[in-house]
Amino acid sequence: MTSPLRAVVTGGAGFLGSHLCERLLDLGYEVLCLDNLLTGNEQNIAHLAGIPRFHFLKQDVTERMDVDGPVDAVLHFASPASPIDYLGMPIETLNAGSIGTHKALALAKDKKARFLLASTSEVYGDPLVNPQPETYWGNVNPIGPRSVYDEAKRFAEAITMAYRRYYEVDTRIVRIFNTYGPRMRPNDGRVVSNFIVQALRADSLTIYGEGTQTRSFCYVSDLISGIVALLQAAPGDAMAMPFNMGNPEERTVRDLASRVLALTGSSSAIEARDLPVDDPQLRCPDITRAMNILGWRPEVDIDQGLRLTIAYFRKQAA
Repeated sequence: MTSPLRAVVTGGAGFLGSHLCERLLDLGYEVLCLDNLLTGNEQNIAHLAGIPRFHFLKQDVTERMDVDGPVDAVLHFASPASPIDYLGMPIETLNAGSIGTHKALALAKDKKARFLLASTSEVYGDPLVNPQPETYWGNVNPIGPRSVYDEAKRFAEAITMAYRRYYEVDTRIVRIFNTYGPRMRPNDGRVVSNFIVQALRADSLTIYGEGTQTRSFCYVSDLISGIVALLQAAPGDAMAMPFNMGNPEERTVRDLASRVLALTGSSSAIEARDLPVDDPQLRCPDITRAMNILGWRPEVDIDQGLRLTIAYFRKQAA
């Protein structure tokens, strides 16, 4: 009998990491989930605890990762990722992107494993090109308050490419655009969770500026399908280039607020506040590469995804 493929997922108790662990288990992998629970939550993976192929280890990714036995894939998702988290934990964010990525790559190199980096659309900064293709180098303020996340991920991409070129590690980079769904934290500062929680509490929905800045919102199951497609794609030169993953349907933040109000039936008002420093005015992925090379595109429309996410938050509040 052939042993299952073994995957190490750093940040595996987080929002995206827990969904990824779940999907890999569904595909027959043995999964070692590493998380220091700084922003992750064991409740996100509690339903996986009874599966023999699932193992959880509380560990900081900036420390040496000792994993016994073979490893086929290392997926590095450990990092504070919401504005509240990375603005409140700037050093931890920089360490996760730099030291943590280095340690995860070293594990992949030692085990001759495939490596997948969870990068972000934030590497594009406040873009001057819309939608953003992977060939765009970005417009990032390297010393602004958001730079601790932006530059951590840009460094993570750079060291991943260095390991690919110098050590010939089989690497993949996914640039993740706004993603939402169950297991988001209610207080994580992301716009979807903010609006839903505020609407359910009958609080005012807070937008910044006029709410005309655009975002694209990808439901979590779609994103995980794309990540798995990237992980399982055959090695080759096409894998060297990062892949954007997100929903290419661009909409304003004000439009999102209106949809949340309609779907929750809330009578909350919309309240405008001052724009945060370096808040991107445009955010929309060009996913041509993912569609052409991986055959992937998102399938869940915004209203369907919001209904599922609202149902999750209603249940959490009950």
